[in-house]
Amino acid sequence: MEQKKRVTMILQSPSFREELEGLIQEQMKKGNNSSNIWALRQIADFMASTSHAVFPTSSMNFSVMTPINDLHTADSLNLAKGERLMRCKISSVYRLLDLYGWAQLSDTYVTMRVSKEQDHFLISPKGVSCSEVTASSLIKVNILGEVVEKGSSCFPVDTTGFCLHAAIYAARPDVRCSIHLHTPATAAVSAMKWGLLPVSHNALLVGDMAYYDFNGEMEQEADRINLQKCLGPTCKILVLRNHGVVALGDTVEEAFYKIFHLQAACEIQVSALSSAGGVENLILLEQEKHRPHEVGSVQWAGSTFGPIQKSRLGEHEFEALMRMLDNLVSLPPLSLRPVC
Repeated sequence: MEQKKRVTMILQSPSFREELEGLIQEQMKKGNNSSNIWALRQIADFMASTSHAVFPTSSMNFSVMTPINDLHTADSLNLAKGERLMRCKISSVYRLLDLYGWAQLSDTYVTMRVSKEQDHFLISPKGVSCSEVTASSLIKVNILGEVVEKGSSCFPVDTTGFCLHAAIYAARPDVRCSIHLHTPATAAVSAMKWGLLPVSHNALLVGDMAYYDFNGEMEQEADRINLQKCLGPTCKILVLRNHGVVALGDTVEEAFYKIFHLQAACEIQVSALSSAGGVENLILLEQEKHRPHEVGSVQWAGSTFGPIQKSRLGEHEFEALMRMLDNLVSLPPLSLRPVC
């Protein structure tokens, strides 16, 4: 009985799983793709998906999660390091949307521009829920929504859903990532004539916003031109009237930072309006008097145990969320830097 307990403790040990993962990666890089290695791969994935770690300070509901970074096949090893990281980040955002309860079945899309030179983008397959998206399942498409590299799933691309993202990327070459939500709170605010009101600190953090009368399609050239005029050269938040919102970012971290605070601001506004009985009973914050701490896209940040370093908007918050996902999924690690 004691021996069985010791074996169980070893198998559940993070150190054992790390050693197993390292062994598999080392053998695969050497070209060893034998059935024994693939069997170990399946064991490692199973152990990662059944690890019951808990994040007690989060309000999110815990459920068993499959590994996010599943780039283990011979084809995925040929991906450039930058694209591998992008795939892990985007699939992680999909998981966060699911954990926060912001996913709308399989109609919520997070996309990322892989290459400015070739205008290639990553998007999840149609019919795959946010909780199922993995790094290898993402599909690479061109600006027209045509498949450049098929993902590991057998599901197609939602070309209609990608049209909005394609129009945004065409209008804004600076944008690398876009997150499209239509949660009850964001959809409710998008249907309000006054839009998002400055009733909370979160509302001030989202920055400038543009409002667009979205008809659900972006097929016509006139629609794309109107979107470009509405969005402008610098706006990072697009409110689609009676539909939802889109958060844009130079990085994945910035886009998620924007959508996080936008979602919070919408929830606060909906709650405040229902309690106050009308806009006239709300206290609106003055932009100049209550300026948020975040005023730029680049900051200098440091810690007691580490040197001051340059960081982009939302980077530290995103890293903390990646460590949370590491606790839930266990392996392979998603966080980019150790905690100081």
